[in-house]
Amino acid sequence: MPDDSDEFADVRKTDVNAIWRLFREYGRAQAGTFAAGGAASVLQMLMELVPSFVLAVAIDSLFFDTRDFSLPVVPDAWLPTAAGDQFLLAALLIAAAYALNSVLGWANSYLWNKFSQEFQHAVRVDTYDAMQRREVDFFDNKQTGEVMSVLNNDVNQLENFLTTNLNSLIAIVVRVGGMGAVMLLINWRLALIPVAAIPVLGYISHWFVRAIHPKYQDVRSSVGALNSRLENNIGGIETVKAFTTESFETDRVEGASRDYLDAQWDAITTRILFFPSLQATTAAAYVAVFLVGGWWVVTGSPPHPFFAGTTLTAGTLVLFLNYSRRFVYPMRQMGQIINGYQYAEAAGERIVGLLDMEPRVSDAPDATDLRNVAGRVEYDDVSFAYTDADGEPEETVLDGVSFDADSGDYVGLVGPTGAGKSTMMKLLLRFYDPDEGAVRVDGHDVRDVSLHSLRESVGYVNQDPYLFYGTVAENIAYGLDDADEDALRDAAKTAGAHDFVTDLADGYDTMVGERGVKLSGGQRQRIALARALLRDPELLVLDEATSHVDNETERVIQTNLADVVADRTTFAVAHRLSTVRDADTILVVEDGEIVERGTHDDLLARDGLYADLWNVQVGAVE
Repeated sequence: MPDDSDEFADVRKTDVNAIWRLFREYGRAQAGTFAAGGAASVLQMLMELVPSFVLAVAIDSLFFDTRDFSLPVVPDAWLPTAAGDQFLLAALLIAAAYALNSVLGWANSYLWNKFSQEFQHAVRVDTYDAMQRREVDFFDNKQTGEVMSVLNNDVNQLENFLTTNLNSLIAIVVRVGGMGAVMLLINWRLALIPVAAIPVLGYISHWFVRAIHPKYQDVRSSVGALNSRLENNIGGIETVKAFTTESFETDRVEGASRDYLDAQWDAITTRILFFPSLQATTAAAYVAVFLVGGWWVVTGSPPHPFFAGTTLTAGTLVLFLNYSRRFVYPMRQMGQIINGYQYAEAAGERIVGLLDMEPRVSDAPDATDLRNVAGRVEYDDVSFAYTDADGEPEETVLDGVSFDADSGDYVGLVGPTGAGKSTMMKLLLRFYDPDEGAVRVDGHDVRDVSLHSLRESVGYVNQDPYLFYGTVAENIAYGLDDADEDALRDAAKTAGAHDFVTDLADGYDTMVGERGVKLSGGQRQRIALARALLRDPELLVLDEATSHVDNETERVIQTNLADVVADRTTFAVAHRLSTVRDADTILVVEDGEIVERGTHDDLLARDGLYADLWNVQVGAVE
């Protein structure tokens, strides 16, 4: 069962290794950067081997004189013979190793961060694209904060793993492998002590992975829920203040924050038990090397017959202690890598699940473009019900709706609130698909044509239009890169917006605020209408498009629209019946069915529901 606290539990993909799946798909474009960063990491770690090794040689040959001064892969003839020169050479090699280590560290950091940022960018763009291709009812059942948590928090969670953890993994393999190989070659018996810690650390890490993964899933879910609560409250701040519910909302935020705290603390208590266990194991290995090796050097004999047959010098002990310290510390880093991986995996599962989901409303494999649209629309026995978060149908909204609209017809849809008028129009745009029946444009079932060509042919203005943060002009020309300024102003004039726009402080360059908050409802509607008219669509859907304007302004808009609607099929959903009084056909909808149809005069003469609604609006009845 999906987790009720996680709105995206239904898209979580737990049957794949999400991180490596994303790495395969999105790492290819940055393969060169990744390879260069990996090479820099390898060389940097190899430089870490040099100082301790040279120091061990110097101690034994120059300080204790227990061996000749020699270096691997360097012919003895190339080495100086004087002790002072040998010391200077050792110092120079150590300094050069540290200098190269710093340069390679910079290159490694630069390349890995570049790889990580480009990787995240590609994942974020594709995740957003997958999100916006989802059908509308996907968003009906998801809170904005949850959607943002996937696009922002989950994608950003990949950064730490890619930038730090993955890089550290390569460094650990090289460092542990290189140091382990050197120690095994010099004294394999003593080297077994730090090596023996590896299976113990592996077992502890295995336990941690099994314990922490579901807890990090809970953390990701609680983050989304908290984001949703904060986004809802900030978006509705005027309502909160108007109803003096600040304390109530603070309590709700406190509850969501407490759920996040509990989930995070549950993960933290597991994590803080894990890291000390790693530290204790690695510290025990280091102390054991010091005890065994120190006794061996001080007494001149191994502490146990197992170590017999080899010798151990002071320089070699220093090498082992240095390598053991650096050898076991990366194994503690493995815990951080596993921790980061599990956190990123929990986020990646939601990303991959979303990328893999096929929208329920999408182009058919053989979909064709809708061309040369005449505008003839047909609803053929259409029934529809919205679905809940589990995809189960709810109460039927439309039941057996059938009607035809010829090219150029002006069709009004009226009826009580909740009758299904707006839903009928959303089926035309394929925001949803009917459960039964078909919607056709020019004889083509809308499910058989491409979504882009269908929606490009329909101009849509709803009752509460969304304006983007930007200027008035940018909102009217939304999505058009080369909108003609004269055409833009003509569309605004037709929509009854030009006069009030020119009265604004900066005219068409006035910023409208987030969601158009600086404008009134009627002003937003008129800008949205201008936005639709500028695209010159073959069909026009006006869903309560002038409900927030006064009667005088509406009459001006209707007069301006007369020429526009004359040569295109127009649907107008209205509660104010004067809006559709001159329609060619008026459809009266009640409880998801068309109960009356005809012209204004025909419907008044019939003395049915339309006549009742009309009489109420004109004041003929109480």
